[in-house]
Amino acid sequence: MSENTIQHDTTAETDGVSAETVSDAADKATIEAEQAGPAETEADQEPADAPKAAAHVKKSRLPRVSVPTLGKRGRIVARAAVVLALAGSIGSSIVFHQQDAHHRDLLTAQEQARAAACNYAPLLATYDAKNLDAYFTAVLGGATGDWRKQFDSTSKDLRDVLTQGQVVSKATDVQCAVRTADRDSAEAIVVIGQTITSLGTQGKPAPGQLSMVMRLERSGDRWLVNKVNSPLAQQPQS
Repeated sequence: MSENTIQHDTTAETDGVSAETVSDAADKATIEAEQAGPAETEADQEPADAPKAAAHVKKSRLPRVSVPTLGKRGRIVARAAVVLALAGSIGSSIVFHQQDAHHRDLLTAQEQARAAACNYAPLLATYDAKNLDAYFTAVLGGATGDWRKQFDSTSKDLRDVLTQGQVVSKATDVQCAVRTADRDSAEAIVVIGQTITSLGTQGKPAPGQLSMVMRLERSGDRWLVNKVNSPLAQQPQS
């Protein structure tokens, strides 16, 4: 065999190997392409990515609320505000309690003063010329101040009038109301119905009435009368 023939065979062999290799590579590429399915284009990918993009845009449009972190000064201010609010609430409760207690004390004082006036009024309108000492003692026992001095100073003259006229008086009805009052003083309006028997009525009971304003003041746990305007304005008949 000649040298040229050997070279030709070597070249042909080399060319054959190259063709088989290329053919095998092409077949492998075709199989992988079929297994992978049709290639996605940019147009095909866009719908899949579109919801993600829309969600991203929507999410980016939502307002963001940020809560500031309180520093040391902020925490101090917040605690001070809470303390002040609590102190204000406690202070209001104390004020309301004090006002309520004052109101209750005032109502109690008014009722005590009214009761004292109602109890004292019959003492003024009930007497018997045969036993005036008990009458004077009872009236002075519930009196104080100017009224006590006034009644005591006129008791002698009053005794003489009642004794000479043989006067007997009985209280039949008492109406009283407090006009003004505080915890230690009060002013009451009193109307006393009475029957009077004397020489002037020929021993027969005659109706009478006393109207007066009593000024009272607290003395310890008692209410005493310190002023009476004209308690004896209607004199018993003799």
